[in-house]
Amino acid sequence: MKVQYLATLASISLLSFGAIAACVNPCAAKTSSNTGTEVSTNPSNTGTEVSTNPGTSKSQVNSVGAPLAEELQGKPVVVDMFATWCSACKNIAPTLTQLKQNYEGKANFIVLDVSDQSTTAEAEAKAKQLGLSQFFAANKSKTGTVTIIDPATGNILAQHKNNPNIADYTQVLDSAIQQ
Repeated sequence: MKVQYLATLASISLLSFGAIAACVNPCAAKTSSNTGTEVSTNPSNTGTEVSTNPGTSKSQVNSVGAPLAEELQGKPVVVDMFATWCSACKNIAPTLTQLKQNYEGKANFIVLDVSDQSTTAEAEAKAKQLGLSQFFAANKSKTGTVTIIDPATGNILAQHKNNPNIADYTQVLDSAIQQ
């Protein structure tokens, strides 16, 4: 009985530590003096750098793998990698709320919640259904990240980490909508 109790306690401790460790890197964004914005990740670690200008993406990982599900076609897709425990997610929440209001009917908004095992499993199933499996696998640990995707090509138009500056999103969305 004691052994089983200790094993359960150890498992819970490890899971809690994993959740905390996952937030340390993704939620600790490099900040500029103005906005707290990180537009690209460290190229030496991941090889990923995504420009906010749709015509000049520098990304080695500039696609989600394929065109997205039919239900997403015709409108840019805004994907929010969210977790309830992530401070960056809380920082950008007002910006995303405003974007949803401003672009209602003009863009698709998807929230992939990775707060815990249950919500992560639901988010993974949702991502698979929408054609975002590869994207989800690559980004599930990057909470506080908002990605704008062209659903027809699967190309990533912009990716922001902990960026509350609404103008950075509207510039890309307006350009994508006009095309």
